Amino acid sequence: MVIIDRTKKRAVREAFGKALADIGRENNNIVALDADLSSSTQTKLFAKEFPERFFDVGIAEQNLIDTAAGLAATGKIPFAATFAVFATGRTYDQIRNTVCYSNFNVKIVGTHGGVTVGEDGATHQALEDVALMSNLPNMTVIVPADYAETYSAVKYAAEHDGPFYIRVARASLPDVFEENYEISPKAKFMKIGSDVTVITNGETLQECIEASDELQNMGIDVELIHMPFVKPFDKESVIKSARKTGLVVTVENHSIKGALGSAVCETLSEALPTKVVRLGVNDSFGMSGTASELMAHFGLDSKSLVKKIVEIKNDTVKSSY
Repeated sequence: MVIIDRTKKRAVREAFGKALADIGRENNNIVALDADLSSSTQTKLFAKEFPERFFDVGIAEQNLIDTAAGLAATGKIPFAATFAVFATGRTYDQIRNTVCYSNFNVKIVGTHGGVTVGEDGATHQALEDVALMSNLPNMTVIVPADYAETYSAVKYAAEHDGPFYIRVARASLPDVFEENYEISPKAKFMKIGSDVTVITNGETLQECIEASDELQNMGIDVELIHMPFVKPFDKESVIKSARKTGLVVTVENHSIKGALGSAVCETLSEALPTKVVRLGVNDSFGMSGTASELMAHFGLDSKSLVKKIVEIKNDTVKSSY
């Protein structure tokens, strides 16, 4: 159920920390690791309750991943957390050759993904993390959209064997899903429409919901699909919707290269050639600014999305003549 209310927001990082502590009570094999950022990632909630199962490796991210792999080899279920830019970039060799090649049961949580990291600027804004992780064999990649979905994603990862990457936003977000929501690799159709398919995930879901409401008032019938799982990817849902609307727009707080938009393009180019327009960060680094300023600058806020989708729809109609 859609419950968008911008006056009420919750920190999705806290959902990760709470879920980790909750599953820790249920399973003694759950362990947590951090790289000197436990207050930011919220692994401190787990550390407070289970100090003997918490490992802060310091500012040594490669060691974070290799230690997690070692714990997984002994039967533990490690959740290794740090900022997304460090969790995937600084540690890529360890994730590729130690975790994924061995198919170890390591869960990597990258917080502070995308341009909404804000004032920390380009060096701390991971815009390629989903692409990096999606291209690794054995890796499952999830980009949750709100508090309830983040909580569910953590539980899902703990219950399923193999390497996982969960990307968690820095920003506090309005609730989209109810508390008992359960995440699934199957795409979730948020709205059914016939004029254009909009596919998104993560914190841009709320912007797309608001944009689709406004577009509906303008006479454009949007089919809105939320795809938190970038890998494995629900190709069938994408093909089904594209066949109906004939026009697809992807929206993501990430580079348009290698992640959600690319997965949609690859799917449709092979199964049902369809016009796809990818909206996100267009092959550039981020910059410093508030989260809302940067969302607007990169065209990811609802107001910008409405304008852009109207343009895309009009251009598509003109080119059909």
